Amino acid sequence: MTSTLDIFFNAISTGVLLGSIYAAVALGLAITFGILHIPNVAHPTLVIVGAYFVVWLGQWGVDPLLAALIGLPVFYVFGMLLYTFYSQAFERRGQVNILQSLTLFFGLSLVIEIAIALLFGSELKSVSAPYIGTSLNLGVFTLPYRLLIPALLAPIMIALLWMYFTKTNSGTAIRAVAHDDRALSIAGIDPAWIKRHAFGIATATAVVGGVALVMMGPVDPFSGRFQIGRVFAIVVLAGMGSIPGTLVVAIMIGIAESFVSAYLTPSWSPGVAFAILLLALAFRPQGLFGASR
Repeated sequence: MTSTLDIFFNAISTGVLLGSIYAAVALGLAITFGILHIPNVAHPTLVIVGAYFVVWLGQWGVDPLLAALIGLPVFYVFGMLLYTFYSQAFERRGQVNILQSLTLFFGLSLVIEIAIALLFGSELKSVSAPYIGTSLNLGVFTLPYRLLIPALLAPIMIALLWMYFTKTNSGTAIRAVAHDDRALSIAGIDPAWIKRHAFGIATATAVVGGVALVMMGPVDPFSGRFQIGRVFAIVVLAGMGSIPGTLVVAIMIGIAESFVSAYLTPSWSPGVAFAILLLALAFRPQGLFGASR
């Protein structure tokens, strides 16, 4: 009986931690796809770039969390450049097309994967730190630090971003730009700059998602492919652009996957996100938390 309860409670705790890490990975997509309506399917691959950035700095003894902090401005600038390229290719020519956008970002994802493989090799990479490999025991709960520490990143990052989006003028402009960029222009705000800024923020979150993934376990250049379906399901199920909803839904999916792994088989867990998405959208097409406004 005791072992059964242990399995049950640890499935819950592991699911919450996994879900929080999933939220860190999905957060950038919640901004680019959920708010800006740009189908950046390359975001999970950018998360892997973030993981390799952390691994690379780790070779010089830089702590993974400090490496992620160093990477924030680097990835922000890269995101702004990436949006500039996207804007020049589609938006400024007035030829925005979802299929063409998807093709662009799929192509970018493949190029990045190949580049990582050429630079670092295709073998698994991991990071080391004194706190990775031990666990925190709280009664029936066993919380591995390799999950606990990266899991704390998502709530912190989401809280900071939500405060920025709701309490600042530029944050409000980001939420408004996808709905009426002409009104922003009339107000004297450059919609292109706002979108570029938002895309930079979204890309900066990739390095945080990257450190969360690589602390959880080893990654290879193609690990992002296993996250694409899950992060899209999280963003759509949360409600397009709902930043707090991204965390709640990610934790729901994490708990569900954990129970499936514990009581059925781990090979079924990747399909859990889609099963929940299909079930929820049948009754609530706008997602559980609707779209942010």
